[in-house]
Amino acid sequence: MTSNSYRISADIGGTFTDIVYQDRESGVCGATKVLSTPENPALAVIEGINSAVPADAEIDFFVHGTTVGLNALLTRRGAKVALLTTENFRDIYTIQGNDRGEIFSIRWNKPEPLATLEHTYTVRERISAEGEIVTPLDTAGLDELVEAARKNGYEAIAICFLFAFRNPRHELEAEAYLSERLPGVSIAVSHRVSPEWREFDRTSTTVMDGYLAPVVHRYLETLIGELQHRLPPDQVLHVMESNGGVMSAASASRTPLQTLLSGPVGGAIGGRALAETTGRRNLICVDMGGTSFDASLVIDGLPSASTETRLEGLPVQISVVDIHVIGAGGGSIAWTEADAVRVGPQSAGSKPGPACYGLGGSDPTVSDANLVLGRLDSANFSSGDISLDRALAEKAVGALGAQFGMEPQQMAQGIIDIINAKMADAIRTITIRRGIDPRDFSLLAFGGAGPAQAAALAEELEIGEVIIPVHPGAFSAWGMLQTDVRHDFKETFYGFWDQVEKDDLEARFARLEAEGRAYLIEEGVGETAIEFERSADFRYHGQEYVLTIPVPPGTIDMGAARSDFDAAYDRQYGHSSPEGRVEIANIRVAAIGKLDRPDTADPEPSEPAPARSRMVYFSGQEQETAIVDRAGLAPGSVTPGPAIIEEGTATTLVPPGWQAEVIAGGHLSVKRTENAQ
Repeated sequence: MTSNSYRISADIGGTFTDIVYQDRESGVCGATKVLSTPENPALAVIEGINSAVPADAEIDFFVHGTTVGLNALLTRRGAKVALLTTENFRDIYTIQGNDRGEIFSIRWNKPEPLATLEHTYTVRERISAEGEIVTPLDTAGLDELVEAARKNGYEAIAICFLFAFRNPRHELEAEAYLSERLPGVSIAVSHRVSPEWREFDRTSTTVMDGYLAPVVHRYLETLIGELQHRLPPDQVLHVMESNGGVMSAASASRTPLQTLLSGPVGGAIGGRALAETTGRRNLICVDMGGTSFDASLVIDGLPSASTETRLEGLPVQISVVDIHVIGAGGGSIAWTEADAVRVGPQSAGSKPGPACYGLGGSDPTVSDANLVLGRLDSANFSSGDISLDRALAEKAVGALGAQFGMEPQQMAQGIIDIINAKMADAIRTITIRRGIDPRDFSLLAFGGAGPAQAAALAEELEIGEVIIPVHPGAFSAWGMLQTDVRHDFKETFYGFWDQVEKDDLEARFARLEAEGRAYLIEEGVGETAIEFERSADFRYHGQEYVLTIPVPPGTIDMGAARSDFDAAYDRQYGHSSPEGRVEIANIRVAAIGKLDRPDTADPEPSEPAPARSRMVYFSGQEQETAIVDRAGLAPGSVTPGPAIIEEGTATTLVPPGWQAEVIAGGHLSVKRTENAQ
């Protein structure tokens, strides 16, 4: 490193916290991993920063991804929230929508709401579908909720009135009335959280925002307090957003829902940057960490994204990078059920961790299996910061194998095969089941455990190339340094496309852009660094759901937008109806604040370890395998398998019949050799 100024990102996972640090002057990047501290995630972040950069170094940019909100939702440990809605519409959230989820299942149940009917309150008011006030808000009717909040200890209140996205006046009046009488209670209002039609979906989104707000707010306050002594007084702490951008911690406190997928999304953004560098425009991005396996797509150089998602079965109206998550990681526990072996979704986490960590864990995990097979180095795991005990791993795996009359190595291979099958099926979910052929993509494998499993996944799916990026074990954190500030704004604008007035549409887009510009300036973004991306939701007349189509800047070409929708529909569903009428439902603007960052993100140079070898199991047989330090691989160099390429954040397995080549950007391209069977 050449300067005393750094850009730093942190990805806080269930097992490890990954830190990537970049020299502001040279652009050179380094990475480190430390065990996560679930009781206080900030402690692991501080430990990682202290080990990565000098104590007197200036941190001029800090961003992190967190799963605090997502974990609170998945474990139902969010805030105690009440719902306030329009009189006579108390059951909107409880009845939910008409989507059964599993149409033919007799065992399917509606997802459990975050605010039950007993915690739902109504007040007399009514806004029409055109945004006109039909019945004024009866503020005196709010006193019942005030008393209930004091009695029941509500930490948050979600306000969602009928057609508030057309006219927010009553929500604002109710918010002011309740805030004055219930200081300290977080209040979420639907016209800010999601100014979009579909009453149940908007209610669900608002309740979820209220449910998470106190949890995320407490977490951010703790993190800021803990990091105060390492950040300059005027430094803004940034948080990764589910849409692939970053925002300030202050914005994250106001819109906690945007942090839901902030951890996993960094890998997809890293994939976008890698696609630009390497020319691989289509990527299947897989992040296998200690606890979870995240799969996403980069198509034609851009991460696959959507304007809504479902979490725990509940709809959420937010812009998200499409990520499919399952419980499969290096810490996934192998266990028995009905005389069969299962792997995951339970994880050993960071404490006690896999048996080989020697921290008290006794259950066999994927990491234990890899160690038994010789694929991990006991003394060189995580740059040697963590020593792995092979004897403990063999004991744990052997105990499970004894139940089936199998040797430890056989059982270890079985564990690996099971977890690989689960991950391959997760990839099929986002490709084959959507009509996408995975063979048309390269597999971008990262996370601490991903590069060790990548070749087997590629073989399972008949994918021809695996890409192992720089700093693979901390690639999601690396991706966070490649993004910009982003906020999304939207407005429901319904009508037949052929009847829309172009001037009216342009004025609406301009209003959203003005709102976005003001927001970014408040975030500290300069006027010259602001850009906008426009899009609109279209559907054929008579259909229920929409496709979001980009609308290029400048004068709106109505005919081109219609043609783009027909083409997108054909790609998505295999047919289109150019002769049919098209409706517009919503317009959207992404306000982007470009961040100043170095032009390069080269890996930090280090002295490579001497080449050596050890015996490693492949297909049940031990083979002499070259152990190579990635730091010693020159651009263009080729490493034939069987080989293991080690580095500080991950271990890459190159099986027999495969080879690894260093390509542009320092990334590895792993392919089958021509003469491989």
